[in-house]
Amino acid sequence: MTELITAETAGFCFGVTRAIETAEKTAKRLGRVYTLGQLIHNNDVIENLRERGIIPVDSPEEAEGCIIIRSHGVGRAVYDRIAELGLECVDATCPYVARIHKIVDENSRDGSDVLVAGDGSHPEVIGIMGFANGKVRAVSSDIELEELVKSDKNFGAKSLICVAQTTFDVCKWTDLQKKIKKHYTKAKFFDTICRATTDRQAEAARLSKQCDAAVVIGGAHSSNSRKLADICAENCTVFFTENAQQLIREHGEALIRFLSSYKDVKIGITAGASTPAYIIKEVHTIMSEIIKDEAVDAEFAAAIDQMPRVRAYAGNRVKATVVAVNKTEAVVDIGIKQSGYIPAEELSANPNLSPEEIVKVGDVIDCIVTKVNDADGVVYLSKKQVDAQAGMEKIVKAKEENATVNGTVTAVVKGGVIVTSEDGARVFVPASQSGVPRNGKLEDILKKEVGFKVIEVNEGRGRVVGSIKAAEREASDEVKAKFWSELEVGKKFVGEVKSMESYGVFVDLGGVDGMVHLTELTWNRVKHPKEVVSVGDKLEVTVKSFDPEKKRVSLTAKKPEDNPWTKFTNEFAVDDVVKVQVVSITPFGAFAQIIPGVDGLIHISQISRERVNDVSKVLSVGQVVEAKITEIDEEKSRVSLSIKALLDDEPDEDDAE
Repeated sequence: MTELITAETAGFCFGVTRAIETAEKTAKRLGRVYTLGQLIHNNDVIENLRERGIIPVDSPEEAEGCIIIRSHGVGRAVYDRIAELGLECVDATCPYVARIHKIVDENSRDGSDVLVAGDGSHPEVIGIMGFANGKVRAVSSDIELEELVKSDKNFGAKSLICVAQTTFDVCKWTDLQKKIKKHYTKAKFFDTICRATTDRQAEAARLSKQCDAAVVIGGAHSSNSRKLADICAENCTVFFTENAQQLIREHGEALIRFLSSYKDVKIGITAGASTPAYIIKEVHTIMSEIIKDEAVDAEFAAAIDQMPRVRAYAGNRVKATVVAVNKTEAVVDIGIKQSGYIPAEELSANPNLSPEEIVKVGDVIDCIVTKVNDADGVVYLSKKQVDAQAGMEKIVKAKEENATVNGTVTAVVKGGVIVTSEDGARVFVPASQSGVPRNGKLEDILKKEVGFKVIEVNEGRGRVVGSIKAAEREASDEVKAKFWSELEVGKKFVGEVKSMESYGVFVDLGGVDGMVHLTELTWNRVKHPKEVVSVGDKLEVTVKSFDPEKKRVSLTAKKPEDNPWTKFTNEFAVDDVVKVQVVSITPFGAFAQIIPGVDGLIHISQISRERVNDVSKVLSVGQVVEAKITEIDEEKSRVSLSIKALLDDEPDEDDAE
């Protein structure tokens, strides 16, 4: 008879659980976050977290907005760098690791050297060493300790602080302390191995002594999982695996051979601190099948690879069938006993849509589990998060096709803004690409709908960079090209006055500016455009001429029906006597307004019968006089006036001479 015994301490430890919960809460708040390195050493968990917008990066420089310090912790210099970059720092360092940081920092301030028992390349050890104020070294064996003693005779000469990696082998640490004391008489030791690690290793030792074989579950890079395997290997045969599928692929045949060699077998199952409960359960289930069938053939292995992946745990992606829809949620079936619910806010990124507008009964949709309430038998899910991932695919396609994507500016962050596309993808737009002037405020475009071009996509990191400016420029170029192709003399526009000069105004015709000269603003005589219009006014204009090469358009705001010359020719004729007002004085005469927009010239010879040498001594601006229309030149729109013609027929000075 074969018996399976699962360790009570197997699975997530406090620090790992805390780190995952912290990351999930942060991702829910910000949408996409970055972890400095893998949050935990388990590939299945990391992929599930990535699907939820929790992306691992190798350095703070690769993050945007927010970075999470994983449970392993980091050194002091990394915290300083994060602060320099202006990133929000969410610290998920395991409290037991943080305690070691404090011990090393405070006890090395007097110049004491620091010795860390652990793997010098492991992120936890690197972080611990980053808090030492003097010399610091890491050793993981007696051999490495001896090499240190030989290579640096001054190390620890004054005093030595000794700590251990939280997951270091308890027995090895006990033996190593004895060796350290022989070389460093001033060594001071601190108990820093995590209690959960101690209990887990102790149980692994007891379990392996009771069993003929042990299945140890953990990530390939998980230090504590590897240590459990080493401990078990001292007492029995060990099968190390990351999940049930790997167990069958890599150890299936060996397991069958092993089982066939014994009549009664006890097999222990334990797991590292970064192994989730569902993987432990899957391994237990598969082991039960192997024991029952006592065979692993190709068909069975293929069935294992295709086994249902429905798991009721936060972060898992599942297929759900909609069974009911109401105003606040959609009820779904995900193939397990628990009832599934998708709240309205998790159905779509568009808050204006109701659940009934998004899904209907019978729809099969992809969702991500966001929360499990075992007590109530309820699973909460999100369709919106899956849509965001699909949105990423469309983003990639948009970049390949140089297409413009539409979205809404949803947040202002350091260095730019976040735009959420219509499909739910989050895109970072640097301030320089936002279309906001250098001295403008990014907040001015918050919550506004914009178009943007995708200029960078890193699917591995889930990073997308866009440019609103590029989309606006392309749209502007298209508008301009269309404008010039359709432009013709006489075409009318209603444009906005953009700027004003003393000689005229510039009017926006829809992407292209045209100029209205001062003389074309009105039929009336004006000295400055401000007498007629203001910047921002809407102005109806007509194209007079244009030059596509020089990109110039000349406009007129004068309307033919308002032409005062037409009114003048209809109402006045030669020999008519009119009252006119002098509007300007020149050396050769004076101009007088007959009606608004039509002036006539009173030549100096037509002012008086007497010789006039200085017009200003006879007439003045604003003076009203009577004059006779002596000539009308319709082609040149000129009128000649004469005051002298109305005087008594007396010989003038010119005639007398």
